[in-house]
Amino acid sequence: MAGGGEFARRATVAATSRPVMADVARLAGVSHQTVSRVINGAPSIKPETRERVLRAIERLGYRPNTAARALVRGRSGMIGIIGTARTLFGPTSIHRSVEDAARAAGYFATSVSLSEVTWQALSDATEHLMRVGVEGVVMIAGNDEALDVVRMNRSTVPFVVVEGDLSRASLTVGVDQVLGARMATEHLLGLGHQEIVHVSGPLNWAEARARVDGWRRTMAEAGQRPVEPVQGDWSADSGYAAGLRICQMRGTTAVFAANDQMAIGVLRALHECGRQVPGDISVVGFDDVPEAAYLIPPLTTVQQDFDAVGRRAITAITQAISGATPQPLPLVIPRLVVRRSTAPIGSA
Repeated sequence: MAGGGEFARRATVAATSRPVMADVARLAGVSHQTVSRVINGAPSIKPETRERVLRAIERLGYRPNTAARALVRGRSGMIGIIGTARTLFGPTSIHRSVEDAARAAGYFATSVSLSEVTWQALSDATEHLMRVGVEGVVMIAGNDEALDVVRMNRSTVPFVVVEGDLSRASLTVGVDQVLGARMATEHLLGLGHQEIVHVSGPLNWAEARARVDGWRRTMAEAGQRPVEPVQGDWSADSGYAAGLRICQMRGTTAVFAANDQMAIGVLRALHECGRQVPGDISVVGFDDVPEAAYLIPPLTTVQQDFDAVGRRAITAITQAISGATPQPLPLVIPRLVVRRSTAPIGSA
């Protein structure tokens, strides 16, 4: 396997002309046949080899002749994507990463974006994608209604669920949300905080429930009895409302918000009611939006690798399309990014 410097050198050389499959093979350090098998969704490729080839394809901007491949295989060469909540950073980032990974793997990506999540809207979106002849569908939706549509689907076309309750569908990809919440809570406990309030997302979203679960378990294991979460709806406005409530809670020294947008609202409310961050109260978010590093103070948050999620979703769907027995993919591991919105208790 090529090292990082050698990988970059090969990419630079290959990028001087229109890349071909041989360029991808050289950059990834594999054979021409291996690249072809990855592009065509062969099931026998090692996950690390598949990831390396997909990274090389993306780095070079290589585009297989999908029209020719579709004619040869007698298939459409299309993957459908159903997306929701496009105004939220997490789902939007995953949607983009799935589209990029689909193109890198030689598929056309056709998307249906829903302004609201209802059983009827999701069913109509699914039916639309069936009519245009997609070979598989990636469902990017974390709420229970979307998962119910997948479970009730009787189509022979495979579905992959990204986000949501990953125990409720056979093909799933996602981030370890419970672990991410544990990281945030353990960080605050390690700084000496005991009264840690959680601002949750809407509880019909499995990700919100998983983050509540991680926070609650970690608090209990530390011998703390957490108060009930303050529920939000993922928006900064709901975070602001939660922050105003937290201002009235005596003894609270830390807040873990289930996403960065709500954390931003919390920061505004705390500022308005005269609570210093992090001197009086520490704040942790979740997602690591691009603006997080530029807030006052810069926001400590849990970062999700959305590109890895997209690549794994396409790996799962191409395996299923090829007829292979689905292989469970490990959850993507988040990481804690510590900035200046958190500090040891009593540091004011």
